[in-house]
Amino acid sequence: MSRDPRIDAYIARAAPFAQPILSHVRERVHAALPEVEETMKWSMPSFTIGGKILLNTAAFKAHAVVGFWRGQELGFEGKNDAMGQLGKLTSVDDLPSDQQLDEMIRKAAELSKSAPAPRKVKHEPQPPAEIHPEFATALGANPKAREVLDAFSPSARREYVDWIAEAKQDKTRAKRIADAIEWLSEGKKRHWKYENC
Repeated sequence: MSRDPRIDAYIARAAPFAQPILSHVRERVHAALPEVEETMKWSMPSFTIGGKILLNTAAFKAHAVVGFWRGQELGFEGKNDAMGQLGKLTSVDDLPSDQQLDEMIRKAAELSKSAPAPRKVKHEPQPPAEIHPEFATALGANPKAREVLDAFSPSARREYVDWIAEAKQDKTRAKRIADAIEWLSEGKKRHWKYENC
């Protein structure tokens, strides 16, 4: 039974109400799956098999949570009041029975071993950002700036276009357009000041 000392430290730092919850879930995971491995993912105690995440736990100021990595596929109904599937836990009594929790843990392990990970949903690409007419006019007067903007990736182009479109006052928009034309003429992206930080 491998124990990660970082999880010991996490539990020790948790609020007093959360410590028994986190410890109990940890014990149930090890009881249900002796081969489980412990690690920290996203600064939370996590449990894996063969490098695949099964579940994680976390403690907050007023509640703790348990989240099964593929809980939706397993049919574990999540509660809307907290992340994870078991809702806001404030005591060990809020957890399912040991038998139910062990069964959930084993189901998660079976899915992890047998089913391929779900494919990520591909989102439609965003349509090209509409260039504000005043920015289009300024770009027309400066072919070098237009050429640089057109050579940027869609996201880099959108940073300039959205920045100018978000201006609420004409004066602000005019200043942003002037800055954009200057920076584009120098081949700079919108956030060029932060690129080498």
